[in-house]
Amino acid sequence: METVLVQITNDKAYKLLADLEDLNIIKVLKKNIQPKEKLSEKYAGKLPSDVADELQNFVNESRNEWNSRNV
Repeated sequence: METVLVQITNDKAYKLLADLEDLNIIKVLKKNIQPKEKLSEKYAGKLPSDVADELQNFVNESRNEWNSRNV
């Protein structure tokens, strides 16, 4: 047996899957599981670009300070 992940794009598919399961052609293992979203996609556009740039500059400066202290 092979396990595959299926993304439902139309609600009519649920009835078809149930029918296939009733005929013992497939077995639905888990229901209502959404594929994990990448963090970069989840948080894309959440900060205004000027705030993101300011935050990135702060992080870079902090790293530079840390590196200069440890030399």
